[in-house]
Order: sequence, then structure tokens, then C-alpha cells
Amino acid sequence: MIKYCESTYKTKRWKTREVMVGKVGVGGNNPIRIQSMTTSSTRDVQATIDQIIRLADAGCEIARVTVQGMKEADACEGIKSGLLQRGYTIPLVADIHFFPPAAMRVVDFVDKVRVNPGNYVDRRASFKTREYDDASYAKEIEKIEEKFTSLVEKCKSLKRAMRIGTNHGSLSDRIMNRYGDTPQGMVESALEFARVCRKNDFHDFMFSMKSSNPQVMILAYRLLVAEMMSLGWDYPLHLGVTEAGEGEDGRVKSAMGIGSLLLDGIGNTIRISLTEDPWHEIDPCQRLVALASTYEKKQGMPPFEEIYRNIEKIERRTVNLPRNISLHRDGTVFISVNKSDVEDCDFYKKLGCDIQLSLPKLKRTSADCIVLDKDVNFNTPILKHLQEMGMSVFSYNPIEGGVKLISLSELDKLAPAPSLLAVIIKNESSTEWEKLLKTQPALIVLAPEDHRLHYCRQFFYWLQMQKLHLPVILHFNYSCIQEDFIIQSSAELGALLCDGLGDGIWLKGPYDFDFLRNLSFTILQSTRMRSFKTDFISCPSCGRTLFDLQDVSKRIRARTSHLPGVKIAIMGCIVNGPGEMADADFGYVGSKPGKIDLYLGKTCVEKDIDFTHADNRLIELIKKHGQWIEPEIVEEFT
Repeated sequence: MIKYCESTYKTKRWKTREVMVGKVGVGGNNPIRIQSMTTSSTRDVQATIDQIIRLADAGCEIARVTVQGMKEADACEGIKSGLLQRGYTIPLVADIHFFPPAAMRVVDFVDKVRVNPGNYVDRRASFKTREYDDASYAKEIEKIEEKFTSLVEKCKSLKRAMRIGTNHGSLSDRIMNRYGDTPQGMVESALEFARVCRKNDFHDFMFSMKSSNPQVMILAYRLLVAEMMSLGWDYPLHLGVTEAGEGEDGRVKSAMGIGSLLLDGIGNTIRISLTEDPWHEIDPCQRLVALASTYEKKQGMPPFEEIYRNIEKIERRTVNLPRNISLHRDGTVFISVNKSDVEDCDFYKKLGCDIQLSLPKLKRTSADCIVLDKDVNFNTPILKHLQEMGMSVFSYNPIEGGVKLISLSELDKLAPAPSLLAVIIKNESSTEWEKLLKTQPALIVLAPEDHRLHYCRQFFYWLQMQKLHLPVILHFNYSCIQEDFIIQSSAELGALLCDGLGDGIWLKGPYDFDFLRNLSFTILQSTRMRSFKTDFISCPSCGRTLFDLQDVSKRIRARTSHLPGVKIAIMGCIVNGPGEMADADFGYVGSKPGKIDLYLGKTCVEKDIDFTHADNRLIELIKKHGQWIEPEIVEEFT
């Protein structure tokens, strides 16, 4: 496997050089820094100052503002001055797309400039298929050097920092031609600009590799670090899942992408991009940093060298699913139930069942398997009915038609072994795992109590070495508060599932099992394994946004959230439209005040729709392309 981090069996931070952003050090021996971005118009100096102060008071360490033109660039002088007058030294970052003159102006006033290598030199209209031979490609590289060098020189002379921020959805046509819409292309896009910096002996820069797809984002950062390691480079990394959305969905996606990298010791500064007020981004960032810190303090697993995991693309394990257990090929959801759960009048609904003619029916969001706590009597009509519907029942005690759960230490004591058997592995050594070779169960429940990520990696490596194709359910038990639980479970499970390791989720803890079921499905969807609802890609808003993004996002979600497998992007402006929504099926993009453009993929198919009609036109577009289904009508069960 290509080396992309200091260690795959423990969390050891990859040491980068330090880059100063104002008075805040990024990389080196500094802690992981937390960033956010204002949503006010940058021209509104006072509103932007107020937002940055609120961010700083919440724990934000670096603040970014959008700079789309000269007026915004000039406003940054007043913003910086106003912050200093009120005693705030938080670094100010200017976000630049498409307009190099604004970058040259604003660098006088800010501490860092972010440029997007996909559109800093390439024009907005140039994203189309073209053929490049070596000579024409070389001319394009010369054009980058010609237009970018002046900014590099000015940053160097003024001691300003820079972020080369690649986005999955806004790669140049020359990158798309040579590499396609790939993580490898994202890396090369950043390196094109980094080489200009290095040629001019400018090293106060860092990278980002953002995507709305956590898997693409993870691969891109890993490939970039691997390339830097091979080149002897050591530039810091800013981590983020772009356009993550809102609420639990946004936190799960972000924790999955950012957390996976932090647990590998990669990343020096982070931002969670939510379609919410920016100060709401700080708390989940702080929780992610705390999780990474906890992992860094762990001693780690005994060293082992992986040879099967591929960091260049996702490859799921080959698994033989048993025919007589209801495991889903795209990821199975397990739920624990106790006596009070079964007696709850909402038991069926919490399991995700529909009620039709007063009887429960399985649907897309129903749990696949339930695990009975020891206080549950299986001989109840409810549990028998679930089994008859096709939901597998697991129990620590033998039950008719059920699957028996046993510990690994009990495996060699069974004589004879039941035909339906699941073995729980907790913290046993690799020597003890060899019991599985003699008596192979129907499936394995992997439930480490500590070192979850690294223990599981070692176990999957052992399975591959032994050529065992048994399905593995990841069973993680938490006792933290719910906000930490969402972040921690998404990061730890995501780090495995995004690598194709694991065939299902069994979450447990002091939380309502309806919440556990929904979160399990959300994690599976965020890994692009199992789709059960619409996948929304929505930007966090900024000074470019042309409508109330939070209100519109909630409105569209309310009408379209029942479309499994459909990806809808809700973007506040043209910069965060086709340039950011990468792999969305449909796009709703602010094009000018009061007007919306609709996209099919990256192609604009309807322009300048009046804002009041845009929601209905989006639904008409979805229907036109055969991806609309009517919402399910569910009978209330009382």
C-alpha cells in the first residue's frame, strides 16, 4: 500500500512545516485549528465584523470572507481595521474565485488568500471537453505561471499565507481531459499551482482537497499526502467536506470525511460547512478535534503492514452473504431491543415499519435485524410477526428460527455448532481469531471496546490474509452525550466503511433506538453504500448567496426528501453552483437576484426562473427525467 500517513495502526500526526496566518500558526507543533466563513455581504463591513466577532467568541480561530470583486476587496481593509479596534486579532482570509485582480488588491489587507486552481486562471466558460497534446498542455501550464506568479510574489513580499484550495466540482478542462473527474485530478490541479509557488521560493501555503462526497475527499487528501511524502514536501492541510448540508446529515458527512483523516494523523486545520449560521459550525469542529486528541493519546495496536487496502480507489471486500439471514448487500442495519422497547406502543414505527390496515409492513427504512436483550421473551406475537415478515432476530439464547450470538471464547465449546451462528469479537488477539478457521460462523460481529479503528483494520487485514469472506457487522457501543455520539460514530465507522471495510452497522448506547436506526442509515448513505432518502448537497451560504439558503433548503427538503438515490444540489450562487455540486443529479442555483437556474448534472437546462416558481419547476424537472415517486402514505398506528 502507498504510504500516505505516519501509521495505519495508531494515530500519529504527520508533521508539517508551520505556516503563519496572521498570528496563528498552522501545522508544525500547533494544535488543529478551527475555521469558518461569514455569510454576510462582505461589502457590509459592520455586519461582517459582527459575524467574525461572534465566530471568534464561539472558538473560531481563522475567519474567511468571500471576495468576488474590487468592492469586496476594499471592504476587507475596513473589516480588518474594525476587528483590531475592537481587540480581535483573529486572522482574516479572502476567498477568491475567477477574478485575480481582486486577489492582488485584497492581499494588502488580509492575512491569507484562498485561490481555487480550477478557476483562478481558467475562465468560467472554459469547462468543456477539449483535446490536449503535450505542447498545448505545456502552454496551459505557462499561462498559470504567467497569471499566478504576481500574486505569489506579492504574498511573499508581504508575508501573507495562501491556500491552494482544490474543489472536486471545479477542475479545469485540461485536468478533466487528462485525469477525469477523479481524486488524482484534484491532486494534480493543486500541484500545478504549488510548483509555481516553489519556483518562486514561496512556501507559506497550504492545501485543501474538498468534495461533497466524503469518499472522494478522503482519497484526494491521502493521494496528496502520499505525493508530498514522495517529493519530500511538508505543507499543511485544511480539511473539509464541501456543501455538507444541514443538521445531522451535514455533521455525519463532515465527521466521516474530516474525522477519517484526523484519525490517520492528517490535517492541520478544519471547517465543517453547514447550511446553518456559521457559529453553529464551531461546536462539531471542537468535538472532532477532541476525538482526534483522544486517539493520539492511545498507545495503538501492535505494528502490522497492510497490503490489501487501496488508497487510490474504494474496493469493497468480497463477501459471501448467508441465504437464511436478512443481510442487505449494500449494508445491514442492526438494532438492539429490550423489554421496554418491545412494550412501547410505537415499537413498529421506531423499527421503521409502515402500518397498513393496522399491521406492520417492512419498508426501505426498516431495520434489517434486531438483537434481543436477555430480558426479552421471544415468544410474543410482535417478535414472531417481525420474523415472519423477513426481519432476522438475533439472541444470546437459542430461539426458534433465530440466530444465536456467542463470544469467540465460546466458539470451540459448541458441540455441535448451530447452523445459524454469529460470533462476537471484542478485544481478542490474532491468535484467538484462528478459532474462526475451524468453525466458520454465518457472520462476525466486530465489537472492540477500544482502539476501534485500528483494531478493526487489523482484523480485516487478517481476514484477507486467511481468504475468509465472512460478512462483518461493526458493533460499536457508546456512552457519551448524543452530540459527541454523532461525531464519534460517524468518524470511526466512516473511516472503515469508506475503505470498503464492514458490511453493516450495529450501534448501541443510551439513546432511543429509533434515533440509532436513523443514524445508522444516514451513515450508510453518507458512505454511498445504501441510499434510503434524497442526498442533499447544499452550500453553507456566504456573501455571494442570492437567496435565503437556509429557508429554501428546508422548503425543498420538505418536498423532495423521499427520493432515494436522487442527489439534489441547492446552491446560493453560480460559483457554488456547477463549480461545487460535482456529482449532483439536479441543481437549484441562484444566478442573479430573484432568479434561479436549474441544472441537470452540470448542464444548465433552464435559466432565469422567477424565484417564486423555482421550487415547482425543480419538481417538474425531476418528474420529466423519471426520478420522481409519490410520497408514501402511512397509516397512523395507535
